[in-house]
Amino acid sequence: MAQSSQATGGLASVPALLQRNATLFADKDAYREKEFGIWQSWTWADTHKEIEALALGLINLGVNEGDFIAIIGRNRPHFYWSMVAAQCVGAVPVPVYQDSAAEEMEYILSHCGARYAIVQDQEQVDKIIDIQDNLHQFEHMIYIDQRGMRKYDHHQLHRFVDIQEQGRAAFHELSGDLKKRQDKLDYDSTCVMLYTSGTTGKPKGVVLSNRNVIESAKNSSEFDNLNAGDEILAYLPMAWVGDFIFSVGQAYWCGFCVNCPESAETMMTDLREIGPTYYFAPPRVFETQLTNVMIRMEDAGKFKRKMFHKYMEHAKKVGGDILDGKPVAFGDRLKYAIGNVLVYGPLKDTLGFGRVRVGYTAGEAIGPEIFEFYRSLGINLKQLYGQTEATVFITAQPDGEVRADTVGVPSPDVEIKIADNGEIFYRSPGTFVEYYKNPESTASTKDAEGWVATGDAGFFEENTGHLRIIDRAKDVGKMADGSMFAPKYVENKLKFYPDILEAVLFGNGKDHCVAFINIDLTAVGNWAERNNIAYASYQELAGHPRVLDTIQTHVEAVNKSVAVDPMLAGCQIHRFLVLHKELDADDGEMTRTRKVRRVIVADKFNDLVEALYAGSPTVSTVTEVTYEDGRKGSISATLDLRDAKVVSTAQQVAAE
Repeated sequence: MAQSSQATGGLASVPALLQRNATLFADKDAYREKEFGIWQSWTWADTHKEIEALALGLINLGVNEGDFIAIIGRNRPHFYWSMVAAQCVGAVPVPVYQDSAAEEMEYILSHCGARYAIVQDQEQVDKIIDIQDNLHQFEHMIYIDQRGMRKYDHHQLHRFVDIQEQGRAAFHELSGDLKKRQDKLDYDSTCVMLYTSGTTGKPKGVVLSNRNVIESAKNSSEFDNLNAGDEILAYLPMAWVGDFIFSVGQAYWCGFCVNCPESAETMMTDLREIGPTYYFAPPRVFETQLTNVMIRMEDAGKFKRKMFHKYMEHAKKVGGDILDGKPVAFGDRLKYAIGNVLVYGPLKDTLGFGRVRVGYTAGEAIGPEIFEFYRSLGINLKQLYGQTEATVFITAQPDGEVRADTVGVPSPDVEIKIADNGEIFYRSPGTFVEYYKNPESTASTKDAEGWVATGDAGFFEENTGHLRIIDRAKDVGKMADGSMFAPKYVENKLKFYPDILEAVLFGNGKDHCVAFINIDLTAVGNWAERNNIAYASYQELAGHPRVLDTIQTHVEAVNKSVAVDPMLAGCQIHRFLVLHKELDADDGEMTRTRKVRRVIVADKFNDLVEALYAGSPTVSTVTEVTYEDGRKGSISATLDLRDAKVVSTAQQVAAE
């Protein structure tokens, strides 16, 4: 696809958007942050001054054009300012997951050659000090939270506020240099470098240009009619491309306000207080919120429980149609309106979704039952399909064309084609520049014509033009009888149940499927408390016979559901076990974005997979784990392996 070098509206960079917003939306809030229980706010004019002071301070510190600056911390205005200030001086911001272990940080900072880092607090400072001897290019660190930092050597360690003050003091000396650097920025300048989650190997540095970010922000904002009056809550990891495009790209394009919660613990309270109009969450967040709703209803009185289930059943029947503007009988609309007063409205307010005009979920497939639950409440939740390499957007769902089983139509200016083997390819203005220092991977992912291989398998529906994702192309396989093996389809059905947190399906090349399951400790622990069941650990609760009985009913219900689809009926689960530990990013079993690393899980727990296929009733195992302080240890367990009933397609059709 030929790409114009002409910037949209003459705005060739994020700093240029900041300059526009500081004039056009000068007195409008750009950022809010809750600290010590009080919301603080900064207008676009304030934001421009904060970023300018920091940018001047970075030049004063010695930051050169082309330098890489690591950004490590939770969502705070200061870190968003840091990313834009880095761009202003011609440097490249590199957000890093704040919960990364020191060795993970070492790989990223070493790979990009970061000379500087702007971090949250003492914890991040200590991590970098631990690895600093291996970072030969590293020079200076800037920190925001001053607690515990007084006795550190500050020759190369600086307070954020001091760097800003030094920048203000050097305004007359350095403002000319800053202007020259900003004036050099164009559509082809690097805007940010984001590292992939690394599900199959080391993370790769995805280089995104101003063109990628601004064109993607413009097109997606116009698609959903986003404007300066919208509000978002920025709580997802800043190292993730989704947060960058929503909280920087779209926010600076539209001029809307970015709200930062006080902490992960207060996020739900802060969400209710802000009441965002534009909201994004990966499926895991929506699953957790639904789990909490169901737990609360189990604790509610009999009348309240009965009313909830009665009106939710009605919402399931007509809520989606009302949201999409489809014809619904007057009586059903009236009953839904009553339900909105008694159940749906209060529930949306409790969740913080009372004002949501546009909601999105992406990252991985969401269970259809979970998706339809939120839409039945009148929340305009939609799915999009995207990647870091696409600057998020590949497909999106237009209003009125929202379904749980597709990811919508190509996003504006995006072209999509399906290869003969079912793999999805795209090209667009958001197509990444390159993988940093990795020309081989760049060439194998993006061809000379700009087509990018997604690694996902899917197809377009003939009658609607909507794209359906089957699974990761590398994960889709065949059973021994030739039928399709698509693990994510089954796993998402299992995760609809509040007491199932994670599931991993095995069966490629086999004559039947088996599964690992993680219970949700919050949901199952609540159930145990109500039923006077004592337990001392996750492991003990996961192995409780009544818990296993409950999980078995869920597995068998999913088998019935899967049997309805002749193409996927072979993916029914014949045997399963409940794992003795939660899959954990610190143990390498998941990425920092909570995606299962299938190959690692299969290899690490190979003895358990073999026992499931061998038909053993129990299996004893020892597993290495990583504690919160980084120490290694091991846990031993003897697990019960369960058989589950499977259903033939013919039986299921007859039953229906």
